[in-house]
Amino acid sequence: MMNRTVRLSGPIVVGADGSAGARAAATWGLQAADRHETSLELWHALGLPDYYLGSVPPSDELLRKVKNRGETILREAADTVERAYGPVVRTHISDDSAIPALIEASGTARLIVLGSTEHSRFTALFGGSVTTALAGHAHCPVVSVRGRTWDLPTAWRQPIVVGVDGSPAAEIALAAAFDEACARGANLVAVHAWEDVSASRSFGDPAGNYGWSAFTESAQRMLAEQVSKFRDSYPDVEVHQVVVHDEPRQELLRWSVKAQLVVVGSRGRGGFRGLLLGSTGQSLVHHAACPVLISRTADS
Repeated sequence: MMNRTVRLSGPIVVGADGSAGARAAATWGLQAADRHETSLELWHALGLPDYYLGSVPPSDELLRKVKNRGETILREAADTVERAYGPVVRTHISDDSAIPALIEASGTARLIVLGSTEHSRFTALFGGSVTTALAGHAHCPVVSVRGRTWDLPTAWRQPIVVGVDGSPAAEIALAAAFDEACARGANLVAVHAWEDVSASRSFGDPAGNYGWSAFTESAQRMLAEQVSKFRDSYPDVEVHQVVVHDEPRQELLRWSVKAQLVVVGSRGRGGFRGLLLGSTGQSLVHHAACPVLISRTADS
């Protein structure tokens, strides 16, 4: 099942755009590559197709400047990482725009890693963020590096937190979370959060006074069943199971304060429906206090 749900090989690919967020992502990506015993690749997208949208093609001089700038960004990013960790970085420059370039890279990558303050060609496409687009189309997990100074030694001792809702996507998220916890020697916290707004309306009780004990017990069984599928593969990972009657977005944001990484599925059901396509995912990507991993596979 692990080979089907999580790609356990391939490089860690980091989007490089010259921003402070991208530099932080490169450091996070290198540490992840070291823990997973794989290589690190820095990718920069020139976005040359964007320069051909007008009726007059760009000049050779403009194209030369764009390519020189891209090469400088990659060289500076690689130098920053290699000064601290040695010559362990490979670089790749693409003529394409950021989203198609990184989707291509995700075909063989173990993780795609982006900074939370991407700009230039890694900022937006028709008003949407690159992170959100990759969360819906990448062939491997996507990490948004944000929040506190996660690279301190104390941060690596904090738990991995994963959102679970009983869906097939949650199993992919659990597989990724177990893999990260194992690589980091961290505890895993599996969280299921649900709110009663829609349910209370269905039962004709707008005040929400319905007895929810049966729902809680069912949620606990569901969570235990999904977690149990991975215990044999990861016997050394200590797992804590949490079921709360609360809004999933708020619960995961609270956990992000004391987690080193929050893992969520790219889609789900119940409280996690449409993750990263609706308010819950957007809140995590933009407001979480730690990096966020959106789990995906080639056939997600």
